[in-house]
Amino acid sequence: MKSKIHLSPPHMSGDEQRYVREAFESNWIAPLGPNVDAFESQMAEKIGIKAAAALTSGTAAIHIALALLDVSKDDKVFCSTLTFVASANPIRYQGAEPVFIDSEPESWNMSPQALERAFRDAALNDGLPKAVIVVNLYGQSAKMDELLAICNRYGVPIIEDAAESLGTIYKGKFSGTLGTFGIFSFNGNKIITTSGGGMLVSDDADAITHARFLASQARDPAPYYQHSVTGFNYRLSNLLAGVGRTQLSVLKKYMAARRIIFSIYYHGLNDLPGITFMPELAGTKMNRWLTVLTVDEDEAGVTVEQLLAALHEENIEARRVWKPLHLQPLFRKTAYYAHAPGVHVAESLFSSGICLPSGSSLTEEQQARVISCIRKTFEQESRNRVYLILGKHEV
Repeated sequence: MKSKIHLSPPHMSGDEQRYVREAFESNWIAPLGPNVDAFESQMAEKIGIKAAAALTSGTAAIHIALALLDVSKDDKVFCSTLTFVASANPIRYQGAEPVFIDSEPESWNMSPQALERAFRDAALNDGLPKAVIVVNLYGQSAKMDELLAICNRYGVPIIEDAAESLGTIYKGKFSGTLGTFGIFSFNGNKIITTSGGGMLVSDDADAITHARFLASQARDPAPYYQHSVTGFNYRLSNLLAGVGRTQLSVLKKYMAARRIIFSIYYHGLNDLPGITFMPELAGTKMNRWLTVLTVDEDEAGVTVEQLLAALHEENIEARRVWKPLHLQPLFRKTAYYAHAPGVHVAESLFSSGICLPSGSSLTEEQQARVISCIRKTFEQESRNRVYLILGKHEV
């Protein structure tokens, strides 16, 4: 059995133990402490935003953002459909209902056209959403100018789900800093990791102060344990924040590595029939968290399932693009707006998309294995088609 090539494994720089050791030596083991404070301030400075709150996950950050925006029972929240379920689950935590918005072809992210139609319908029915969750898929920024213009016109705030896009630049600004709130994930597969963790960021420093209060069980300032509102146990530990501090210092290096990996895939596979890579939106520099391509099966003569099976046989982890949330059994009765009448971009990407191994620690030899496997699969299927044609001709 060949060694496993993972999709996006954690990549430790080797210096993380410094801050972890300091936490042990000072006995700052429980949540909160100097590493948490430093991680928050360093992140805010890095991306040019006023305040940040380190939390247990990106999901927790979305949940806190919704709570800060007073999203509650029977409210509606518009949300990208092409994303992981964690983007939408917190809407349900608050008793609200998601309305899913399709993708558009240039960014693969939320369609301004679909969002505009959703807002028009909501306004006519006197039911504007409390918030819009815009997801930046696979490191790519959504068309934030267009989306912000629509939301601002209706007076509805944006939560920018930048779980996958830390480091991405959109028209001179860091992804995650354009909405009312931004969220990041530091799960083990993200571009930087704290093992598990996330962060909520905003230029509203008072809101972030309140976020820290809510994330710490909402304990009132009293000489005993007193609680006036519902809180959550969402604060990041001082140990994990120490890992995050070191990881943040190598973000630029890891982003450069993933962009090189994309370039090698592009030059190694772009000549194959029916292959199209995820585009980079004009005016942006994406972190290329994952390299993703689509397969036109009619043109390629190879199916997505055949490619995934071939990669699996070679012990290479590859996955389909996210299954759109409006197709998930969990949300089967949820409202959804397509990019255009009869045009379902997210569904098309789900049926044709493949995520390739893209970790910043991926070696040249490993990447060559991936490329070779894909090319061999195309060559084999091409030969099979020739034999089939010849066989039919002989008959």
